[in-house]
Amino acid sequence: MTPGTEAASRAELTATVTGLMSEIAGTGTDHLRGGYTRPVYSTAELDLREWFIEQATKRGLAVETDRNGAIWAWWNVPGGDRSNSLVTGSHLDSVPGGGAFDGPLGVASALIAVDILKARMDTPPRPLAVVVFPEEEGSRFGVACLGSRLMTGAIDPDKARNLRDPDGSTFADVAKAHGLDPRFVGKDDKLLGQIGAFVELHVEQGRGLIDLNQPIAIAESILGHGRWRLSVHGQGNHAGTTLMADRHDPVVAAARMVTGIRDIARNAANARATVGRLQPVPGGTNVIASRVDFWLDVRHPDDAVAAALVESIHTQARLIAAEEGCSVGLREESLSPTVHFDRGLQKELQLALPQAPVLDTGAGHDAGVLAPFVPTAMVFVRNPSGVSHSPEEHVVDEDAETGAQTLADALHGLMA
Repeated sequence: MTPGTEAASRAELTATVTGLMSEIAGTGTDHLRGGYTRPVYSTAELDLREWFIEQATKRGLAVETDRNGAIWAWWNVPGGDRSNSLVTGSHLDSVPGGGAFDGPLGVASALIAVDILKARMDTPPRPLAVVVFPEEEGSRFGVACLGSRLMTGAIDPDKARNLRDPDGSTFADVAKAHGLDPRFVGKDDKLLGQIGAFVELHVEQGRGLIDLNQPIAIAESILGHGRWRLSVHGQGNHAGTTLMADRHDPVVAAARMVTGIRDIARNAANARATVGRLQPVPGGTNVIASRVDFWLDVRHPDDAVAAALVESIHTQARLIAAEEGCSVGLREESLSPTVHFDRGLQKELQLALPQAPVLDTGAGHDAGVLAPFVPTAMVFVRNPSGVSHSPEEHVVDEDAETGAQTLADALHGLMA
């Protein structure tokens, strides 16, 4: 293949969502867990950021990185006025062993939507930006949607600067190593004030569209959710010399707490409670642990019910800890109330997408963080597996292209 033919072939490939996704299919593959592991500022996520910048630049968009590490690719109106901007986009980081589509599908679809809009008009009647928010999953520093939380002021900058990753590195140190000045992370009133509306496309992370046999949906709300860390303290000791009756084992206490969490959530309609990460300290095979940390995710449509669930879990955990000769502490790491997306924007999307059903979601998104500050909406694309945060997550090619076309139509309608 000649160089010219190679360039033409690549240009054709990147003219579809499927083509763009295939370009990054080898980035961040996790051979141990399966799927993808792309924590923020890892080699994989940095490679994806470079890929996005290349694709945005190729489309004639003006690329900038804000003080909190989000990348913005602008299609500006003549004169450069960015007030009342229309913004779309998503994220590129992943959970450990996550799927291919959670985040990148929204970014790739936004780029293709720009292509479709550019074919319809020479200049946009209002400025349009594609944004990539960092640390949406919270898989490195423990706080989901960290980039959008910083921009909106939803997290204290000092708290953010002092967040630590599993290796003990602070967010401030990692941010500085990648070109940010940690002194200036935090609420960005100027940038926030330029956003007239934000529309995020995302793979659906459940079965709503499967059951309705529809490819696309409009979001109505995001269930309230939060993350808490429970630390169970016991007595570290020798596995071979300590009789069972003499043990104060925090692993046993934690195991009982995890099954108790399941039972409490099962008894509350529409509740979700998950323990997906557990760390014994010091973690030796022949060592009775001295401490166990585990992380709790609780979600419910009613914020008061979610708070009551956490209180019930904490009460039960204290009882179990006492029975095992241990103690337990609970600390909130993040909390997002139930989000109802902008009704006016939702109605405008329904006019542009009359066949799309309206669904709630139990998954958190940057759109939910932005919702209290700017008119915000979401579009979901069918996931035929119904599985997310897993290698089994999937989107068929036809639905991916329909999603980008749908996003372009919605954005076009909002530009009028």
